[in-house]
Amino acid sequence: MIAPSDTIGPEVSAQYVTELTAGELSDIVDACTQAIVEGGGFGWLSPPDRPDMEKYWRGVLLMPGRHLFVSRVDGVISGAAQLLETPSNLEAQCHSAQISSHFVAPWARGRGNGKAIVRSIEYYAREHGYSVLKLDLRETQTAAIALYNGLGYVRWGINPYYAMIDGKMVEGYYYTKKIQDTDK
Repeated sequence: MIAPSDTIGPEVSAQYVTELTAGELSDIVDACTQAIVEGGGFGWLSPPDRPDMEKYWRGVLLMPGRHLFVSRVDGVISGAAQLLETPSNLEAQCHSAQISSHFVAPWARGRGNGKAIVRSIEYYAREHGYSVLKLDLRETQTAAIALYNGLGYVRWGINPYYAMIDGKMVEGYYYTKKIQDTDK
């Protein structure tokens, strides 16, 4: 663990992780699957089978420039998000990083998991010299929209053709937040 745990209440915490035990892998697959089924997945409309989901999470940990943050309720992984570094060939944008794939399992919502994850990401990003975070969300993700608005993220754009869900076009919202002043 590099960033300190950001604790919200006695049972909810979030932190950066670089590995997952077999039990944690099972927890994150379960939480992600539940979030997808409830419409709060991060791109998937229906969950992939368990072996594919396990491969996905193992792959996240192996990919350079991709950092995994998880929330826990009483030690059980309850949500996650990723921080994506800007590729080195986009030198003019090296001051920014992107939050991606944020979800919280339905059973853990309303306890501060989402906020704890974002705060942990912001801490890590500041410590690593980033001054701006960016992200995008489907218009249907109302809880996430409220979370990011409440944390000071500013919606700067709308894509009217962002996603297709059940044969219907869904808008996407683009957000940004300046998290510190820096030359990076």
